[in-house]
Amino acid sequence: MRHGEVHNPEGVLYGRRAGYHLSELGHRMADRVAEHLAERDVTYVVASPLERAQETATPIAKAHGLDLATDERLIEAANVFEGKTFGVGDGALRKPENWKHLTNPFRPSWGEPYIEQVVRMMGALDAAKDAARGHEAVLVSHQLPIWIVRSFVERRRLWHDPRKRQCTLASLTTFTYRGDKIVSVGYSEPARDLVPKHLLAGAKPVKGGSKAFGA
Repeated sequence: MRHGEVHNPEGVLYGRRAGYHLSELGHRMADRVAEHLAERDVTYVVASPLERAQETATPIAKAHGLDLATDERLIEAANVFEGKTFGVGDGALRKPENWKHLTNPFRPSWGEPYIEQVVRMMGALDAAKDAARGHEAVLVSHQLPIWIVRSFVERRRLWHDPRKRQCTLASLTTFTYRGDKIVSVGYSEPARDLVPKHLLAGAKPVKGGSKAFGA
């Protein structure tokens, strides 16, 4: 699961920075997904250590009477632009000091290599699978790592257009195992009606609007 909406009035790319919590709407998204999953056979709930993921996972764990676990491998991807505004229409691409970080979109040169994200996210998936073997687990993480591990499992290239990620706020990307092998991948948006339209999967970014990338 991707976490819910974050309170971010400055519109910065917050990345791994501490202190970014769910907005009121984000808490509603988390509650909605907890309700959606209430009847599922969930026996393990684990989240990234960042506040927004912990807050998203809490009502899900509570609904199933479970302690919330934390896995560092579910954390957001590292990014050199953390703490800065870096979105559509803000001129970031025209600043010479940023150019050195934008030389290789295939790695990518501005942050944690895609393959490193695959390795840690697959490790987190395997650990959750073992912890909930025969049942279901919920893992709360962040847009980019979720999209990258899904792309890897579905055998797509890892470099991509961020605007085309299918990983909306509070969405569920589901990996189904048979034994130790992933046999299918699913996607759903239980809180879709709560998500601002410009932040839905595949929507075009709005100039001057909320920064959705790397969240």
